[in-house]
Amino acid sequence: MPSTAPSYKGHRCPVEVISHCVWLYFRFPLSFREVEELMLERGVIVSYETIRRWCLKFGQAYANSLRRRCPRPGDKWHLDEVFIKINGEWKYLWRAVDQDGMVLGILVQARRDKAAARRFFRRLLETTGAVPRVIVTDTLRAYGAAHREVMPSVEHRSHKGLNNRAENSHQPTRQRERAMKGFRSIGGAQQFLYAFTGISPHFRPDRHHMTAGRHRLEMTIRFTIRNHITGSTGLPARV
Repeated sequence: MPSTAPSYKGHRCPVEVISHCVWLYFRFPLSFREVEELMLERGVIVSYETIRRWCLKFGQAYANSLRRRCPRPGDKWHLDEVFIKINGEWKYLWRAVDQDGMVLGILVQARRDKAAARRFFRRLLETTGAVPRVIVTDTLRAYGAAHREVMPSVEHRSHKGLNNRAENSHQPTRQRERAMKGFRSIGGAQQFLYAFTGISPHFRPDRHHMTAGRHRLEMTIRFTIRNHITGSTGLPARV
């Protein structure tokens, strides 16, 4: 699929350094200062504040390009919501994945009621451009009420034990949330997590179902895709 790399005009550092820093931050549970330290070990001097600005500017662009390369979503969607702490208060992170584990969408909201579920359903239909054959949720009643309004023709299965795929999809976010010591605002959480769920899964193939050789080949392909969308040739290998 054709993809135009972002413009790096006005940036002192080469695209290879910028894209590598953004990849490190969104792929691993690292702080900006830790990314700064890793780059210093490679002989690249860049401040953590500069890395933060790069992640804000280019993270979403990279995520959008990777999402455009994703296959069409499957016809079975798993939905779930979990608590996340934002500025000391509990909010809700809504997430949907298909039967293959591909993240279809996330939405941070203050409530877990019918209006919130309805808003999430409509966001999913708009962003994916698809309608599922069946949706699987836990037993939260808000799902059923919103389902009847937004997509009544879609089969709805409501059972706690059937929704493990969506629940497991929260694990990388939980790991990242702990490393960041929580989020400061709903808008900031939404911005970070939308970029995070576009970038991080690209570098997380189903490792347990691959041989070591197959995994290395798959990662090489995925790094090549990353270099294409960022316009990078990749950092030179360390000897």
